[in-house]
Amino acid sequence: MSRFMDLLIAAVPFALVACGDDTGAAPVDPATAPRAMVDRFSAAAGTLMVRDAANGLPAPGAPIAFDEGPFITTGLAPSGGVARYYNFDVQPTAPAPIYVLVHDGEPVAGQLNIIDAVPGDPGYNDFWRVVMVSVPEDYVANSVTSLDELDAEGWPMTTTETLVNCPVVPEGSTATRRFAGGDPSLHRGWYRGQLVHYFTFEEKALAGAVVPTSPIYVTFNTNPDQPGGGPPSGFRTEPGSAQTHNVVATMPADAGYSPLWRVQVYDNAAFGTVRDLASAQAATRLGTDVADVNCPIVE
Repeated sequence: MSRFMDLLIAAVPFALVACGDDTGAAPVDPATAPRAMVDRFSAAAGTLMVRDAANGLPAPGAPIAFDEGPFITTGLAPSGGVARYYNFDVQPTAPAPIYVLVHDGEPVAGQLNIIDAVPGDPGYNDFWRVVMVSVPEDYVANSVTSLDELDAEGWPMTTTETLVNCPVVPEGSTATRRFAGGDPSLHRGWYRGQLVHYFTFEEKALAGAVVPTSPIYVTFNTNPDQPGGGPPSGFRTEPGSAQTHNVVATMPADAGYSPLWRVQVYDNAAFGTVRDLASAQAATRLGTDVADVNCPIVE
């Protein structure tokens, strides 16, 4: 695990430090801090998964069980083997900043990372670009819990090239699968003085000012050019099975892998012939680059 990922996901118990610090603010105990409301299925937050009276998506703030449909999909690897991935909906390629407080290049023990957007807020993204904030030696962990407070302090900030996939979810949410045995725990952070929770997916290191993408080829029960077609009709599956013929172009071991998939839609008439990447690329295309979706491969 990289040092930056250690900064992001270390679960360090909250502790008070005896000395004071320049902020003049009392540290906040995450255990008793107010919780932010997180709703991934509002009209403002969702694109493919928006709550309505019929679809049964979890209520605002309710825990989400991502190991259940429609949040996990069984697709195909480029070679034709099985690949499973979570569905975290459409995400932009412009990452949001996540602030990691450090002293002399090392994380401040017990300090939670700080974000300034949750699902539904302008600028939110499951993908975050790490910003290192250099704090004074006498800084007390969790004395600062918001971007506004960071800006008021004026401490030096360094924007790194490190990108991390950390979807913000309601407290109590579960997503137990990870590629190659990664950590499935929920991690804690600060959002405008409130506690938030997020997963971390690190099946592949990502870097840059823009989140990279990789293609995925999908087909639906009803083609998008037909009434009720496309995502509302659901992915087509083999009879009596959850196995789709959605084919990812890359796997985590591949140089071009990214969990942000650029969606290509093929004609469902080709469902029976699509068994791997080559056959998916040969199928009649109904939509090209239609959306970018966060779908980390977990098995």
